[in-house]
Amino acid sequence: MKKFIVTVLAMLLVVQTQAVGAAGNRMTSRPANPSLLNSLRQGGYILYVKHGEATVGADQPNLVLGDCATQRNLSEEGKELSLLFGKSLRSLRIPVQTPVQASPLCRSRESAALAFGADNVQADPAWFDVYRLSSDITPDEKERILVGLKAMLEKVPSPRLNQVVVAHGFPQGLALGEMSDLDTVIVRPKGQGQGYEIIDKLTLADWKKLR
Repeated sequence: MKKFIVTVLAMLLVVQTQAVGAAGNRMTSRPANPSLLNSLRQGGYILYVKHGEATVGADQPNLVLGDCATQRNLSEEGKELSLLFGKSLRSLRIPVQTPVQASPLCRSRESAALAFGADNVQADPAWFDVYRLSSDITPDEKERILVGLKAMLEKVPSPRLNQVVVAHGFPQGLALGEMSDLDTVIVRPKGQGQGYEIIDKLTLADWKKLR
């Protein structure tokens, strides 16, 4: 009887551990998906990336887009992993359309510049609106932002290329959902007015498994 109880408890522990992994932002292990890599090499996707770890400074109430001293900025680890992200995509031979798009906040622009080169990055104020979704805005303003975001995620990249966007995570339950640092949501745009499809969400570690 004692052996039976121990076995049951062990099984429950395994189930609970699996549930925590499924609910969390980062899985400790996931299978590689070669078909996804092959698809990305053909182009036609949007790779929406959250900026790297930003623990230096603080976003001030009078935040100025062009003044990094008024914002949270990348930590040293955030810088190193942003470099690694760019290297990972190049090593996997994933074609990227330039310029790469970024939110004008310094942490997003720097993440993109470290990954793809400063000359290959274009800041677009429209992606700053994603940051504003987490602030105290009116329902009408939130709706306006979400409608604009949908239109941007419907745009099909140039043939055989993927558009990379480096910006911010989302509040829970909105748009592409919550994201950890340097998570990538892979989106397949269907064209203007046709919507988009979320294909997958990868951590930086997951890219290494796409071989």
